[in-house]
Amino acid sequence: MRIVISICILASLGLAGCSSIFDKHVEYKYIEPDNYPILKAVGYAPISAQPGDNQSQRSLMAIKASKLEAYRELAEQVYGQKITAGTTVQGSIAQNDRLQSQVQGIIKGAQVIKSYAVGDTYATELQLDMKRVHDLYIGEIKPREVKKVTYY
Repeated sequence: MRIVISICILASLGLAGCSSIFDKHVEYKYIEPDNYPILKAVGYAPISAQPGDNQSQRSLMAIKASKLEAYRELAEQVYGQKITAGTTVQGSIAQNDRLQSQVQGIIKGAQVIKSYAVGDTYATELQLDMKRVHDLYIGEIKPREVKKVTYY
């Protein structure tokens, strides 16, 4: 009886080990969303408040600052904002109230639509087509799901 049980145990272990002998081929299909939104953002910067020796330098700095502000706004739309707030109360009177906002993210594929001055302010309009972002993402990451598994 012990011999029969031992043989059964060895046979089951042997068959379980054979499963790694078989090779398999996995086919993947790529997943694509149904629609792609287009995000828009506008950044503003005052020209006269920029550092520079002359008006041309201040204008160039305002162009850069307004572009960075527009990118920050796009990052807020894509990733959201982290808000930190706190209030100190002493003797039932609010002593110190603080609010902090932080945005962190990477924006790829945004396009400058317009860049123009309005009075003493420079404005830059950006557009982020999520179809373009998806195409960039597919090129780098290649997300996929299992379509078919064939065992040999």
